[in-house]
Amino acid sequence: MARPAFGGGELPAVFPDWSPYQDLDSAARAYLRDPDVALEALGGVLRGATVLGFTLERFVNEVNGVWQEVVVCDGSRLILWHGEDVAPGDGPPGSMTSSLRVVPLSTVTEVGCRRRLTRTAGGQARVDSIDVYLLLSSLDEAVPNPAAPAEENANSVRHDALRFGKTLDDGGAGQITRLEEFARLVASMVGRPTL
Repeated sequence: MARPAFGGGELPAVFPDWSPYQDLDSAARAYLRDPDVALEALGGVLRGATVLGFTLERFVNEVNGVWQEVVVCDGSRLILWHGEDVAPGDGPPGSMTSSLRVVPLSTVTEVGCRRRLTRTAGGQARVDSIDVYLLLSSLDEAVPNPAAPAEENANSVRHDALRFGKTLDDGGAGQITRLEEFARLVASMVGRPTL
């Protein structure tokens, strides 16, 4: 089974599993469509720093094509690379964006991890999805607050957050485990002096 890719080609409906790979280079090459673009961008920021943990995401959007993300923790920063195909009409065929964001770990104020558990026929609990959020001290753009009275400030301010998720259908048990390990790594560093 395959899904149409941006530009007319086909992409597999199920991407290869990156979870068995412990090093970033191998995982990115196994999973991302554009690993060289991602690794070059990340390498320019890492500059030899040790990668303590990472998580990867990739999906096909029917409008824009392939969306890819890598998040790396080096002990003092989260380095996020995001690649996304440009929507048809917004650039030449085959165009994509490549973006980097560096977030100091000192700005992570809260780490949340929600696991959904199901019971097997034998009664054993198993994790079938995980949602992780990292709340940041930076503020997100003000958004209208429909509950606020008209005479008061109608915009509400909220903190910026990074969100990640995996399910058995989207990533499988290995990627669920790796995302949980990543969340625990970041949580273990929040509030401590950075490396």
